[in-house]
Amino acid sequence: MAVRKNQATLTAQEKRDFVNAVLALKKQGRYDAFVTTHNQFIMSDQDDTERTGHRSPSFLPWHRKFLLEFEKALQAVNPAVSLPYWDWTTDRTPNASLWGPDLLGGDGTGSGGRVTTGPFAYAAGNWPLTVRPDSRPYLVRRLGGDTPNLPTRADVDSVLAITPYDAAPWNSDSDGFRNNLEGWRGVNLHNRVHVWVGGAMSTGMSPNDPVFWLHHCMIDRLWSAWQSRHPDQGYLPTATTQDVVALGDPMKPWNDTAPAALLDHTVFYTYDSAY
Repeated sequence: MAVRKNQATLTAQEKRDFVNAVLALKKQGRYDAFVTTHNQFIMSDQDDTERTGHRSPSFLPWHRKFLLEFEKALQAVNPAVSLPYWDWTTDRTPNASLWGPDLLGGDGTGSGGRVTTGPFAYAAGNWPLTVRPDSRPYLVRRLGGDTPNLPTRADVDSVLAITPYDAAPWNSDSDGFRNNLEGWRGVNLHNRVHVWVGGAMSTGMSPNDPVFWLHHCMIDRLWSAWQSRHPDQGYLPTATTQDVVALGDPMKPWNDTAPAALLDHTVFYTYDSAY
């Protein structure tokens, strides 16, 4: 079973294996399919429409399934690879280890924010953006440029204390844990990190930046922490509700997987430590 580790504790070999597997998926043409899927859902998921991956209760199980599918693709390249997570409550600056040249590369440079270091720099020849919002074929970042601070431990603890899981109207106006974690309410966790990284991460095509996977592993880890702290609480809604995915409803685009099948992450993987 895969063990998802903090990126800050990865060995040099684990970093190489992860990076090489990601680059292999890109070369095979498989990586861009994940970018396309995410963009399709973020564009269609609106407060007053059918919504599955975002602005809805299924935000967390949908991304758990999305991560699992990507991890499975990585493991088809190298069975030893598992997804790492980025704990942005501790690794909070552009000098943190994940932005080193041996993992994700650093901040963007110049007025365009072009990433020029690390394995995903355009000049290295391995990371041309083909699913993109404009004509720029290179990865863009603006670390801390659009919002100065990442969420703190106190911010996270305040969100982990919230119940219930979700509530009507089941969108970005909802009270509850999911919407506060997603970031439309309260201190803003998930959305704020996307904006802090900036560039590709501020678009629907955010998986173009491989930090997407490390960020969402952290979000997934926080969901598991909430579940441990509130064993009497569960996924809502349990009954079919217009435009959102209930506990037993299949989630597009997979149609064979409902949130109920994804509530226990330990069936698929574990984390190296609980939050």
